[in-house]
Amino acid sequence: MTKTNGEEDAVANVVITGANRGIGLALTRQYAEAGDNVLALCRSPEKAEALQKLAAQSGGRVKVGAIDIGDTASVEAAAKLVDGPVDILINNAGVLGGDPERQTLQNIDYDAWADSFNIMAMGPFRVVKAFLPALEKAKGAKIMSVSSQLAASTWPYGGYYVYSSAKAAGNRIMQILAIDLKDKGIAVANIHPGYVQTDMGGPNAEITPDESAAGIRNVIANLTLENSGKFFKWNGEFHPL
Repeated sequence: MTKTNGEEDAVANVVITGANRGIGLALTRQYAEAGDNVLALCRSPEKAEALQKLAAQSGGRVKVGAIDIGDTASVEAAAKLVDGPVDILINNAGVLGGDPERQTLQNIDYDAWADSFNIMAMGPFRVVKAFLPALEKAKGAKIMSVSSQLAASTWPYGGYYVYSSAKAAGNRIMQILAIDLKDKGIAVANIHPGYVQTDMGGPNAEITPDESAAGIRNVIANLTLENSGKFFKWNGEFHPL
């Protein structure tokens, strides 16, 4: 069961996108092990062997479904898999933005750029919009979008035009949603998950997916309407915008 501000709550209903690997898979496992119910979504559930195995061993706590956050119809179909409240929605799905060598001033992939904006800026918005009726049914629902330190204006390095700008746009959209959803009692935030050993981060990154997921879960547990709209680090600190 989830814990908020040190107090144990009832079983939470959690929705996670990009749940087939890395941080998303670790989040799914940890929430299920804590006794919560998880709708684990990814683009190709039939290929998500680790996720399917986790679901089979979860005692019914993990349900797997399909979602392509770049496609409105797919997102709306995924939302129909829920018939009750959603307490926690985690926007984890994302893309690298194409070949890093084609994210430079000298060599840019405009098609990948447009696709990345569709997935990482518009995608989380689609998901929130589609699941909003279920979020409104919960008491004190929370939305967390997994972002990146590259989205911050304080990031001191160049390059990565595609990924950085798409994530920055996603951050701003979540900040606006935090304002628009406050009256509904729904808290919204962004989080930098750390430099994680995933397909994107590589094997030499600083922390494991399990370490990142544990940190993200702790931040979500302590997310309130008072700190809604903030950009967090996985360790609970605020990230400079």
